[in-house]
Amino acid sequence: MTQEERAALIAGLSPEEKAALLGELKTATTTEKQRQKEAYESLRADFITQIKTRFSAYLKHGTDFKKWLRTESEGFFEVLKDYGQLKRGDQMGFVLADDTFRFNVKGSKVKGFDERADIAEKRLTEFLREWVKNKEDGTKNPMYKLAMMMIQRNEAGDLDYKSISRLYELEDDFDDREYSEIMQLFKESNTVEGTAIYFYFEERDQNGKFRRVEPSFNRL
Repeated sequence: MTQEERAALIAGLSPEEKAALLGELKTATTTEKQRQKEAYESLRADFITQIKTRFSAYLKHGTDFKKWLRTESEGFFEVLKDYGQLKRGDQMGFVLADDTFRFNVKGSKVKGFDERADIAEKRLTEFLREWVKNKEDGTKNPMYKLAMMMIQRNEAGDLDYKSISRLYELEDDFDDREYSEIMQLFKESNTVEGTAIYFYFEERDQNGKFRRVEPSFNRL
């Protein structure tokens, strides 16, 4: 039926018939929209279920691999130390490689501070506020700004070991007994909280050079 024929047919209907036809069309439209909505929601639910299932398996595999790799690497390093008669093994590190693959392990002690660092931080803040009063440039003084920046805490609320270590280098610049005592208190508060071990993987490319392969999901 052509569009003209359909229009003529509708024009010949009574008002009651036209109202009934309109109602049928609205019902059909509503039913189709509902069917599309249900189909979409079913597809959406199925898709997110598949993602969750596969992600959980992916995450577990990665976690198991990391645990296995750390245990095996620590064991291998102990053998390597005995074989090489290494006297000190405070920091674990070694490289294994074949023609196409290279595995690099780097480990170091994780250093932090105990409660004495909290007192040292407060004393340093007070010292800097008094010290800067005698400076023409005030709080714009570069040494003041550097020292204040070094005692800023990270998101976890912890002092950064490397930043505090940089404060030790300013001891001669401040040339003040109070500052030296504060630095000594920071040093005495040093603690070793564990060992951080990092794994790096490299593959040889077509040009014969080793290129790092990042196991990060978004870099695969």
